[in-house]
Amino acid sequence: MEVNLISDTVTCPSPGMLDAMMQARVGDDVFKEDPTVNALEEKAAQMFGKEAALFFPSGTMANQTGIKLHTQPGDQLICDKYAHVYNYEGGGVSFNSGVSCKLVDGDRGMMEAPQVEAAVNPPDFYHSPRTRLVCIENTTNKGGGACWDMEELERIREVCNRHGLAYHLDGARIWNALVATGTKPEQYGALFDTISVCLSKGLGCPVGSLLLGSKADMDQALRIRKILGGGMRQAGYLAAAGIYALDHQVEDLAEDHRKAREIGALLEDKAFVSYVAPVETNIVIFEVFQDRVTDTALSALLGEQGIRLIGMGQGKLRMVTHRDYTPAMHAYVLEVLDGLEF
Repeated sequence: MEVNLISDTVTCPSPGMLDAMMQARVGDDVFKEDPTVNALEEKAAQMFGKEAALFFPSGTMANQTGIKLHTQPGDQLICDKYAHVYNYEGGGVSFNSGVSCKLVDGDRGMMEAPQVEAAVNPPDFYHSPRTRLVCIENTTNKGGGACWDMEELERIREVCNRHGLAYHLDGARIWNALVATGTKPEQYGALFDTISVCLSKGLGCPVGSLLLGSKADMDQALRIRKILGGGMRQAGYLAAAGIYALDHQVEDLAEDHRKAREIGALLEDKAFVSYVAPVETNIVIFEVFQDRVTDTALSALLGEQGIRLIGMGQGKLRMVTHRDYTPAMHAYVLEVLDGLEF
């Protein structure tokens, strides 16, 4: 059996999603004349209580546009040391915006308000970069799918208000956080100036993310998207997948979370596993005792049995459950893991 757990980005459209894509009404979205893209943008904006939204080909481009909206070259943003915008966007913060990152040593990718406040540079000290933006990632990828506490996010908003900072949410897996915590999209919309949300991970769309914010910010984001090469023509076929996913596939994420918890619980009982990060959503990150089995050796061994996972460096391994990870696959993975002894 072949089981791909390297990421939830490996998902493929469901039959219902494919039908919706094939029936989409389309136009030229570069001229803002694709009715299905327009409908998706309006739907997402309304969900989060924002004025407007803009469809992007990737979450990285949506994040990079959000950062560029709020900063000027030479500025600095604050984020956790695990943040996706720092670790996994190809250095785009500096390349696209000329901005540096002040890294905070949080817990599983989550900072606390006092840490954020301590990271703000004095605005009148011209030797240091001007602090302009705080970036949050929810759920945290490198932190094992951890979900932020809403009250902490509110406290960080207060820090931003005191210091005149913009507040951006990298919500690539915000849908997982919504399902796991019972929070509502409009709660995040009320806190953040801009929000990026991804459709091509757990929701199973083939392509696409959205950036949400004020009408003025999205007008400017349209220009930035053009500069970055993100304009698409008959993108309604892709947008239709997003509409279908938001209508039909968000609640399915709870099943991904259940399977991930079962994997995590089994790994905690294995003598060769030194640590399993708390499993809150669909990401399982664990470490092994290197004197028993190295992470590379374990990854290779599982690969020989058809189970693909990803190495994160420093002895860490990651499994990500998703909608294409079937009950039969799950039973097989649990059986294989349970049989491992080193």
